[in-house]
Amino acid sequence: MKSYEKLLLENKAWAAEQQDADPEFFKRLQDQQAPEFLWIGCSDSRVPPNQITNTQPGEMFIHRNIANLVVNTDLNLLSVLQYAVEVLKVKHVIVCGHYGCGGVKAAMTNKSFGLIDNWLKEIKDVIRMHKEELDVIADDYQKFDRMVEINVKEQVLSLAKTTIIQHAWKNGHLPHLHGWVYGLKDGLIKPVCELVADSEIDPIYKFDNL
Repeated sequence: MKSYEKLLLENKAWAAEQQDADPEFFKRLQDQQAPEFLWIGCSDSRVPPNQITNTQPGEMFIHRNIANLVVNTDLNLLSVLQYAVEVLKVKHVIVCGHYGCGGVKAAMTNKSFGLIDNWLKEIKDVIRMHKEELDVIADDYQKFDRMVEINVKEQVLSLAKTTIIQHAWKNGHLPHLHGWVYGLKDGLIKPVCELVADSEIDPIYKFDNL
């Protein structure tokens, strides 16, 4: 049996198990999508959002990219964010990074990796902004872990700077923004920051005509 054929076989088994345990499961999913959370996470295959949060299909709207970045020119991310906030009315947006992130590690070097260099430039900008804090950390592993946390915090701030979030805060007072980091070593999630709705951000980023 080929590897991809095994995936199809496992799908049939999973669907049958769900149907046996809850005959209305697929009907509910088909008729309505009302997640409370938008998850912006890393594409890393070791960090599956539903499994590490023990959530079921339909409970979380999910967007993933390399190093869980919130880039203001990324139409994919912005489209997901707008749909989640304005249509699905999610109450929480979670940016979840993870220790051992290959994207962050690559950005901390001076090596070229090809096309992805253009994406990793966003992380390099974060490194530059926090160079003073990072330079005093002697241990490379601790510096790497700290950079993962800093990156998550900066992506949460990037969310707050979007017109999508600011418009939502001004009109509906939701969603809350969360920055988390997942540990590959122990499977635990560490909250590193939170911005409740209507949190203050630097005035230069605020729009007064939304």
